[in-house]
Amino acid sequence: MSLIASDHFRIVVGLGKSGMSLVRFLANRGVSFAVADTRENPPELATLRRDYPQVDVRCGDLDVEFLCRADELYVSPGLALATPALQAAAARGVKLSGDIELFARNAKAPIIAISGSNAKSTVTTLVGEMAAAAGKRVAVGGNLGTPALDLLSDDVELYVMELSSFQLETTDHLGAEVATVLNISEDHMDRYSGLPAYHLAKHRIFRGARQVVFNRQDALTRPLLGEGLPCWSFGLGVPDFKGFGLREENGEKYLAFEFQNLMPVRELKIRGAHNQANALAALALGHAVGLPFDAMLSALRTFAGLEHRCQWVRDLDGVAWYNDSKATNVGAALAAIEGLGADIEGKLVLIAGGDGKGADFKDLRDPVAANCRAVVLMGRDRELIAQALGDAVPLVRVASLDEAVQQCRALAQPGDAVLLSPACASFDMFKNYEERGQLFARAAEDLA
Repeated sequence: MSLIASDHFRIVVGLGKSGMSLVRFLANRGVSFAVADTRENPPELATLRRDYPQVDVRCGDLDVEFLCRADELYVSPGLALATPALQAAAARGVKLSGDIELFARNAKAPIIAISGSNAKSTVTTLVGEMAAAAGKRVAVGGNLGTPALDLLSDDVELYVMELSSFQLETTDHLGAEVATVLNISEDHMDRYSGLPAYHLAKHRIFRGARQVVFNRQDALTRPLLGEGLPCWSFGLGVPDFKGFGLREENGEKYLAFEFQNLMPVRELKIRGAHNQANALAALALGHAVGLPFDAMLSALRTFAGLEHRCQWVRDLDGVAWYNDSKATNVGAALAAIEGLGADIEGKLVLIAGGDGKGADFKDLRDPVAANCRAVVLMGRDRELIAQALGDAVPLVRVASLDEAVQQCRALAQPGDAVLLSPACASFDMFKNYEERGQLFARAAEDLA
């Protein structure tokens, strides 16, 4: 039975991917609802009118009086809760909610909930593969891939959910079996008043959690815990009780749990220290829900990583090329620069720039100085990055991605790696980060 009251009127605000999943969910349960979107022609409008012609839909500026007819608004993660019309409706007693809150109310199987500024897609996918290798009927999605409500099924034994801070803002009580914030660094500062507000949104993931996993190397990931709540940790240091980490024996590095070596790091297909941390986080989450180590390690040995996330593209004249277009913030770029930089013989030639989303780039300076031979800058905020880097390394400014690839070819030496890790969103020059990554890979592959 669905845990949703049938006598309330609801409005879905935002008709993108998650909004359409809400429409399907509500329509299938026969409850009364309407739809609103700030855009004149939202992405799923044609689908809504074709499949649900009876649903009232309002496009354009949000009408406060219309919103106040609802008992509850299901707000798209793409729309800031600070939007004046939403704030006006909330002030008049309308509840602001979202698809993840509704998913949590209706999910019957345990939930592994994963958030963080970076690496959440990689860890979510990896935990899903570990669960599948263990023979679990697992559903993976949320902010990644399939919207949460489309995953609901009585056949599912375990949900593995990637959750963004925007989704968590409208989630009051997730009640996950195990929850984690993998890391915290500045992101979406165009939507938040500062790091404390962003941190607060991320930590909503721990509400009602039965177990937690935190990053020993990032104090901002550690929740304020109730007494007796099981707590696991991961990090690149030597692990202790209830910890996952790295141990060294006879010159060989191992992924380890407490005092037990699990597998040699060299058996991982995913490269870099940041990916070792991702593997350890996934092991901690899987172990918390009882997945056996043999199945988890088997999945780790075959996992080749995700597209656009430090993805190997090619080797040419002793230089490796990596597509990390998903690094849309400073923290993600730092993880790739430091992780890959420590894992190659030579230096990195970095491509960076784009729409910085209000971020401060100063944290890039020292890691770039330590790991990079040069930085090729492009996009709207390239001068902000140039100011932050100063004279740390040679800087080359270009007008296009093709030009950036040509410059990298000229700058890189045998043993080096060329890394597209922009530390910025892509919307100033590309449709999305996927298009940016695809065009980079194509330009690199075309080099003779």
